[in-house]
Amino acid sequence: PLDNEEETAAAKCTQPCLGESLSISDLECSLCIRMFFEPVTTPCGHTFCKECLERCLDHRPSCPLCKQSLREYLKAGRYSPTVLLQDIMLATFPTQLAERRELHRAEMAELSNLTKNIPIFVCTMSFPGIACPLHVFEPRYRLMIRRCQESGTRRFGMCIYESGKSFADYGCMLEIRQVELLADGRSLVDTIGRRRFRVLSRGHRDGYHTADIEYLEDKKVSGEELQELQCLHESTYCLAQRFCEHGDLTSSHILMQHGPLPEKEENIQASADGPTWCWWLISILPLDPSYQLNLFSSTSLRARLSQLQHILTALLQQPP
Repeated sequence: PLDNEEETAAAKCTQPCLGESLSISDLECSLCIRMFFEPVTTPCGHTFCKECLERCLDHRPSCPLCKQSLREYLKAGRYSPTVLLQDIMLATFPTQLAERRELHRAEMAELSNLTKNIPIFVCTMSFPGIACPLHVFEPRYRLMIRRCQESGTRRFGMCIYESGKSFADYGCMLEIRQVELLADGRSLVDTIGRRRFRVLSRGHRDGYHTADIEYLEDKKVSGEELQELQCLHESTYCLAQRFCEHGDLTSSHILMQHGPLPEKEENIQASADGPTWCWWLISILPLDPSYQLNLFSSTSLRARLSQLQHILTALLQQPP
């Protein structure tokens, strides 16, 4: 008779090991046809890569395989990893799993570049230092916002539409401050404007626009020119204060929505985009978007202040 140790050894010989009974194709996601990455299992029992499932749910709230409704699953907004499957992959195909992780890391690194192929949201004018709240419901932008968060940049470009082109030649980088996910997959995204940029070339990625860009920077001046600029800055800010005090009902509504006129900065050349209060003013003034874009693309603070002075003077001459 065999003792216990020999029995165990004999059992091991007859049972095939897990790696022999499984092949890589058993561990493939049916959506991307690659090895599972962060596998999640739906209430109906189907397993997909987390990212693949999220992309399907951007379009319709049902299982990609059996079409069962996943509304409640989507509403919960939590996709827990299928731990057993992750353990099996690690035990049976560690090399392939490491390769799959490396591929994902490379894709994330590509999405993290902030001058090449940056995602572009084509919607409204946005400005440096100014809040820009967004309601995101289109599948392509749901994917875009999620990628900006997952890559860690939390940034994307905002441009307005321009006839004859997919979007304007100038835009503003927006930084995501907060995302409020709604039960049906839409989201309210609180963003703030960061730096201005010029579009060098246009592209596409998975349905949304992308661009290679270069950042804009106001020309620095010194000596007598700087003193003149500071005087122009002072007088234009005084006009802006008068405009805010003089305004009618529309402007009190604007102040409620946009907050008060930002304080005057000490060093007017500290930022590459110039004083924030100028952008606040441009965002609330009744200006045509093409005119706003003209002010936006200028790299001369003097030119911007002169134009603002001209506009404010004209507006202040109108009866309240």
